[in-house]
Amino acid sequence: MTSPYDNGESHQLWRRAVSQVEPHLLNPVIDPKFKIDKTSLIATAGSCFAQHIARKIREIGFSYFVPEKGEEFSVEERIRRNFGVFSGRYGNIYTTRQLLQLFEEVFEQRNRSERAWIRGSDNRFVDPYRPQIEPEGFADARSVAEARERHLEAIRAVFLQSEVLVFTLGLTESWRSKKDGSVFPLAPGVAGGSFDPELHEFLNFGVDEVSGDLCTFLKKLQERNPGIKVLLTVSPVPLIATFEKRHVLVSTTYSKSVLRVAAEIAVSKFDFVDYFPSYEIITGSFSGGLYYERDYREVNSLGVAHAMRCFLDSYLSRLSNFRSVSHLKEQDDAATTQPSNGLVCDEEAIDAIKAGTSIDVL
Repeated sequence: MTSPYDNGESHQLWRRAVSQVEPHLLNPVIDPKFKIDKTSLIATAGSCFAQHIARKIREIGFSYFVPEKGEEFSVEERIRRNFGVFSGRYGNIYTTRQLLQLFEEVFEQRNRSERAWIRGSDNRFVDPYRPQIEPEGFADARSVAEARERHLEAIRAVFLQSEVLVFTLGLTESWRSKKDGSVFPLAPGVAGGSFDPELHEFLNFGVDEVSGDLCTFLKKLQERNPGIKVLLTVSPVPLIATFEKRHVLVSTTYSKSVLRVAAEIAVSKFDFVDYFPSYEIITGSFSGGLYYERDYREVNSLGVAHAMRCFLDSYLSRLSNFRSVSHLKEQDDAATTQPSNGLVCDEEAIDAIKAGTSIDVL
């Protein structure tokens, strides 16, 4: 008797691929679609977890593309003003709708009904679409508009000149303007502006919406940049809060499931798009939860090191050209469970409001 599984590969069988593999050696990447050369211009965008990838890209000697550098400021001031956190100074792009509307604003002159919000703590102005990017805020709405024009010009370069774009999908829950459909990274009133039920609404994107936005973005991106390669990841960081009337753990499972399915659909439709399973590496049962901090939410240095080692082993075209393989192994061996510092996460502002504390924008 025979079965369709008789000739299955080891990586297709749980016991051989997971149970019988030492946890730190497990690499779930099979047959990546493309390789990344040391000289490839790599851009990053997405949720908080994408910053881990950005940092490692810089550390190991990749050509990390940052056209929005803030060269007029000192190194310390650039850090304080969030330059270099991502390739563009766009803050967290949590949803595929945010990513698509940013692209349309850059190339299609997408209009925005809300252009500046007043920050209640000091009456300074903020950009509704990156409300925590400027620690001091702006003096007036005109200053917000001028800064955004400079920002969009830099983002044009990100989309047109990058050879590899790493985008981390983070959330499905969002807040939207009823006037023009624009979505925000944070609800009005959290880090600026004021919530008005006549003007704003909550929404929780489904698979069709997330997938539709992502595929539309990818089509438009390839039209503008035919040689682009896109590597999708899903953030393993749980939701810090949910607006749905249910447990945050349940909302987290829903959100990550939708994002993972949308990523899979994109990979199946586009030959220039691949998926890197950092989500599976961090959340997999094989690790016994060792890749999270004590809050069960933040990813620790052990988890980051494991994910990045898999990334290097799978996607580098010539390992000998990088100082990174041994460098990361040393980091992994010495890794502790101390918290990762300095990540810029807009949604932390939600937790701060509930706790009655202030937010330091790093």
